[in-house]
Amino acid sequence: MCGITAAAANGSILDELIHGIRKLEYRGYDSAGIATSTGDGLSVVKQEGEISQMGASLAANCQSGSVGIGHTRWSTHGPPTDANAHPHTDCEDQVAVVHNGIIENYRELREELRERGHEFTSETDTEVVTHLVEDRLDAGDDPETAFRAALDELVGSFAIVMVVAGDDRLFATRRGSPLVVGVDDDQTFLASDVPSFLQYTDRVVFLEDGDVVVAHATDRRITDADGNPVDRPVETVEWDSEDADLGTYDYYMEKEIHEQPAALEQAIQGRIDAENADPVFEELPASCFDDVSRLHFVACGTSFHAAFYARQLLNRRGINAAVTRAGEFASAPPPVDEETLVVGVTQSGETADTLESLRAAADGGAQTLAVTNVLGSTAARECDDAIFIRAGPEIGVAATKTFSSQVATLVLLVERLARDLGGDPHPDVEALFDALERLPGQIEQVLENGTHTRKVAQEYLDQNAYFFVGREQGHPVALEGALKFKEITYEHAEGFAASQLKHGPLALVTRRTPVVAVFCGRHDRKVLNTVHEVHSREAPVIGVSSDDEVASREDVDTVLPIPETHPDLAGILANVQLQLLSYHVARLLGRSIDKPRNLAKSVTVE
Repeated sequence: MCGITAAAANGSILDELIHGIRKLEYRGYDSAGIATSTGDGLSVVKQEGEISQMGASLAANCQSGSVGIGHTRWSTHGPPTDANAHPHTDCEDQVAVVHNGIIENYRELREELRERGHEFTSETDTEVVTHLVEDRLDAGDDPETAFRAALDELVGSFAIVMVVAGDDRLFATRRGSPLVVGVDDDQTFLASDVPSFLQYTDRVVFLEDGDVVVAHATDRRITDADGNPVDRPVETVEWDSEDADLGTYDYYMEKEIHEQPAALEQAIQGRIDAENADPVFEELPASCFDDVSRLHFVACGTSFHAAFYARQLLNRRGINAAVTRAGEFASAPPPVDEETLVVGVTQSGETADTLESLRAAADGGAQTLAVTNVLGSTAARECDDAIFIRAGPEIGVAATKTFSSQVATLVLLVERLARDLGGDPHPDVEALFDALERLPGQIEQVLENGTHTRKVAQEYLDQNAYFFVGREQGHPVALEGALKFKEITYEHAEGFAASQLKHGPLALVTRRTPVVAVFCGRHDRKVLNTVHEVHSREAPVIGVSSDDEVASREDVDTVLPIPETHPDLAGILANVQLQLLSYHVARLLGRSIDKPRNLAKSVTVE
């Protein structure tokens, strides 16, 4: 869960490297560094801390070069220190490497290398790569041969980019961790994610596992693990470089909350045939679900909550759908066969546990479908089919607009699946589709009334804990609301099915435990029963609802209002209010909103 950036050009690439790691800070932000290959060897500058505080230092202390690598780190092996920051070098400072992922056999390799006289200066798994390459160079191998030989000794999941003193090429590979190539007329880029170089080019090559890249400024050669040339198409990403800029906002999370109306419009554009009340997915062949009789969602974190939302809607339509956290599915896969459809929901398309689950499903004969935000991602390439949520780049670690776009996309997919799998007809599908098309404007209404949410946040600061409850599709929204709250406020928050409070959690409810109740238009009376139970224990209640009856209840202390909409979609609007609540509480507490402690955006390691 680190960020790699690299560039080769005909002139200095120092500015491009610093720009690249700044754009990838959301992938890791406890240390950073850059290395360039100059006429005098390698120039390496790295240090612990946030990039925003060290950009000038990196620029001032690193020498210009025409080829170089950069890195922003999220610690897995060794604490965040200057010594553990990337890039790492060999004993002679002739090889520099940046790495994302985990090298599982690094301890054994480290001991073998120490016995051969190598000295290590960090606690990281990454450093073994530089010494393995050094050994091969000393034996007379050229840099590419040495790089390939080192890769043959590594076990794990990783993306690696290397520079060698006196060589104007980048050497790179990916195996289970993301790495993309940016193609320009006189520059070549490598990065963990497209925003790193989007300001310079929107032409990208998505690498596949095992690919090895040797790149000059104007030329790049891609081969497989055995050295055979492979053809990877150059594609144009539809993101604009301004999409990844902060603009006038103070935080990316704030910006991305406010981008949800536009993101939702993109998610549903062209996917509703209003005249015939049909969902439209051009990516999916008409017969792709003909043999499916069982359905299983796998996902992690926020994507799990979106998948859970879809599962609730499918069950309502008479379709027996299951949802499992991807880490658990990968560890103990349930029985699947050729009549099983496994849907992996993943914003990045690179989430390690979700990819492992999808691969396990495919090995069992299941059909696989990716619901993702990233064209060319591993999930999109490896699954039988893929649907893109089209939310644009999301930089804030806490997912916001991608959840809304995932749910909106899944609402349409639910309708397609219900029809293809023989589910119950939707009682008012025309009203659902009409409400879906009105949803972006209704989110605008919620955002325009954000001042009230900020006042509520101020009123309920400094509490012991925060509980979020809901029923049916309100349940995953409650889980997501609690996740956002704990991620960025660092306050204790838990989400529950409203029916489960009395089965244990009610013991924790006090007058200093605000309960946020999500009302979606179904089972609201039962949610009100839960509200009555907690209010009678003196807990303050914050309702999220469009219903005037909820607002008038004596046992609901405060209401975060949402516009009236179809019950299938009310959870999306409620979630926007919960995002705003979390954001305002975190800001009032002075938290690091875009870079919450211990977390990173793309979880590409297990």
